[in-house]
Amino acid sequence: MTAIRKILIANRGEIACRVIRTARKMGIATVAVYSEADAGALHVEMADEAVLIGPAAASESYLDFDAVLDAARRTGADAVHPGYGFLSENPEFVERVEKAGLVFIGPSAKAIRAMGLKDAAKALMEKAKVPVVPGYHGEAQDLVVLAGKANEIGFPVLIKARAGGGGKGMRKVDRQEDFPAALSSARREAKASFGDDRVLVEKYVATPRHIEIQIFGDSHGNAVHLFERDCSAQRRHQKVIEEAPAPDMPEDMREAMGRAAVQAARAIDYAGAGTVEFIADASEGLRADRFWFMEMNTRLQVEHPVTEMITGLDLVEWQIRVASGEPLPLAQYQLSINGHAVEARIYAEDAEKGFLPAVGRLAHLKFPDGDIRVDSGVRSGDEITPFYDPMIAKVIAHARTRTEALGKLAGALGRTEIAGTVTNTAFLARLCRDQDFASGRLDTGLIDRNMESLTAMAPASEPIMALAVLAASGMVLPCSGEPVSVAEIGPFEAWGTPEREVRLELDGMDTAFRVAREGAEAWLISGGSLGVEGVRLDAVRETGADWSFRTGGVSQQCRLVRSETEIVVFHEGVTHRFSRPKGLRAEDLAGGGDQVVSMMPGIIKQVLVAPGQEVRSGEPMVIMEAMKMEMTLSAPRDGTVSEVMVSAGSQVADGAVLAVLEEEARVA
Repeated sequence: MTAIRKILIANRGEIACRVIRTARKMGIATVAVYSEADAGALHVEMADEAVLIGPAAASESYLDFDAVLDAARRTGADAVHPGYGFLSENPEFVERVEKAGLVFIGPSAKAIRAMGLKDAAKALMEKAKVPVVPGYHGEAQDLVVLAGKANEIGFPVLIKARAGGGGKGMRKVDRQEDFPAALSSARREAKASFGDDRVLVEKYVATPRHIEIQIFGDSHGNAVHLFERDCSAQRRHQKVIEEAPAPDMPEDMREAMGRAAVQAARAIDYAGAGTVEFIADASEGLRADRFWFMEMNTRLQVEHPVTEMITGLDLVEWQIRVASGEPLPLAQYQLSINGHAVEARIYAEDAEKGFLPAVGRLAHLKFPDGDIRVDSGVRSGDEITPFYDPMIAKVIAHARTRTEALGKLAGALGRTEIAGTVTNTAFLARLCRDQDFASGRLDTGLIDRNMESLTAMAPASEPIMALAVLAASGMVLPCSGEPVSVAEIGPFEAWGTPEREVRLELDGMDTAFRVAREGAEAWLISGGSLGVEGVRLDAVRETGADWSFRTGGVSQQCRLVRSETEIVVFHEGVTHRFSRPKGLRAEDLAGGGDQVVSMMPGIIKQVLVAPGQEVRSGEPMVIMEAMKMEMTLSAPRDGTVSEVMVSAGSQVADGAVLAVLEEEARVA
């Protein structure tokens, strides 16, 4: 056995913080690595030592073998934990780590290679008698062959990158005529994400459940499974809410899946944490003869906390012990399920705008107290940048039953306070309460089917809007616990009726309001949607972020946070955001319908038009990539392309004009 005394974590954010916590509990020192963009990050602060390894771009920092290994050498680390993403499933990196005389806390390079390419992995699984999805997993990659195989399989089909995972390079194709464009898009994304544009084509299961098995192996020939997780609540093949165990899972299916997963691990002499992903046909309920192997992730998964909650185990500790040469701490018969756990991933993204990733400084970040687990790598004041995944936190609830766990999670999401960037917390809370999801009637298409109701924004009431306007005015003094004196508010304000104009951006429009004082703690707010009569707020009190007021004889309480860019009100489990006006209004930025504009910083992947070209409204014009997501920007109207300002490879800022249409003829 090898005693591990100091671990370098070759990662960032939430997973780096997660590994540090367990290492600290085990008495093991830690080394963080960081890019220039992460100099003030939480994982850097938490680690015993930290080393700068390069600029913001991941390719020049977190993916740089030499920089990471040099940091390990300089600090005397004797082991490397890869976390997930970045270098976690790179067999060349594993070999470099071991060549440097360090312990890699994960599986062998051989095991990673065996499962790294989906087509080879599926062939291996077939030999191991593990059921696999029908499809084409061959070497020929030209369009004619792949389209022909898709026709043989029968539409709908799923195009999948043979390398990597996480939904990258994956496209569902319903019709033969859509296949070429979908293939091109999948290849581009696969190449950008994994450096490999080869794909496979599989039958698309109409009512699929995504169920995965957590497995663990050691160097002594032992392998166990730690039961299943259901990850069917997905959007664009990205997991949104994960849970364990799977709802309505028959015991014979659990045993069959667990047995198949352990067979997969044994087939490649697997040591460490891994996840075997299956797709199950739920059209007639879950059945032991209707699941198929999809892929194996040779690392710790983002959603591992739900397994920890139902088993009472620390999977990172198991990883470290196995890497040290110890046998697995428990045998299969010693493992059991306790209750139900559900995890939601909070992202900086705008659900109302197609889940567009967002950036911004976290002016305020507060998670609920109580029996809720929160895994996060950020804190108030940190920046969500365009360089990395925009996940803010994972919120995990554990309870005796699924119904109780979902209720706890929904409540916790409603009490989560985030200001400085838009988030998906309201969407996640609605999903927890969705009738189909809550009753266990779920499959991977549930979110798409219910998207309208899940993303519908609850409008702010008039009193809440009035309070936001009042807060933006800056006219309310924080409460000190003493009555407000004339000296504090000034004689004119005390005896007169001072007014102030306040402007907020609502639905992209710069909107003017009027705030008038009608007493020491009474205000009349009018204008905009509040109308000429306005809304009167009495007994307005501000104590930090806690506000109270009375209107129409009803007293209300809420929490409110002001930043340079917005006023955010947290009221009855709902977050209401009111933006301060920018230099340009939304309609100005859109160029009056003549311009195609970048909605966030990113890289141009492909320009599909040229000056002089006729385009139709909605026709794709530019494809860009931002925060690991490919976005297609389309023509805002019918017209002729006047100018194209970018080319493939161009880096663009938020709000950059990418292309312009000729002005429409004006009617005199």
